[in-house]
Amino acid sequence: MHTYMFLSDVDIKKAVKSGDITLKPFDTKRLQPASYDIRLGNVFQLSDLYATAFIDPVKRIYGKTREMKVPDGSEFILRPGVSVLATSKEFFGSDHYLIQLSGKSSLARIGLMVHNTAGIINPGHFLHITLELTNQNIVPIILRPGMEIAQITFSMLSSSPEQNYRKNGRYAKDNWKHFAQAQNRGKTRNKK
Repeated sequence: MHTYMFLSDVDIKKAVKSGDITLKPFDTKRLQPASYDIRLGNVFQLSDLYATAFIDPVKRIYGKTREMKVPDGSEFILRPGVSVLATSKEFFGSDHYLIQLSGKSSLARIGLMVHNTAGIINPGHFLHITLELTNQNIVPIILRPGMEIAQITFSMLSSSPEQNYRKNGRYAKDNWKHFAQAQNRGKTRNKK
């Protein structure tokens, strides 16, 4: 049986300093006891309601989207029941740790979800994370670039992985390309 550990603030700081974790920009004010607060970036991806009849992921039929850039100091209004994609200001990743994205309780309490299911960042994946923002409330939520939007944790692996996300990860080259096909997925697993 393996024991899995999350890095403390002390160890996150050491790993950033040694280069085992990339986290740019890094600000010790955003360190929590066992996590790091990341901020909302300036780019949002919105579904085009009137150009999308439906989405069928099995048949690879996706909705039309448009990109919106919101300057620092401005706001983005997230309407009730609406989901959008956004980026983080921070660029981060590690070859040595599994990174997990989690919401902040203060934002969850007002109905903001920051990810639906994609909360794991595999070793070898370096990115401005794509956030899956959804307003679960019945009133609009105002979002501002630069606000603390989520937190990331770092956990040790039981051993070094055989695969590296840089080689076979779906979004390894472009994390903003939302419906990318997996690269080399299954080729090494299906060899007999």
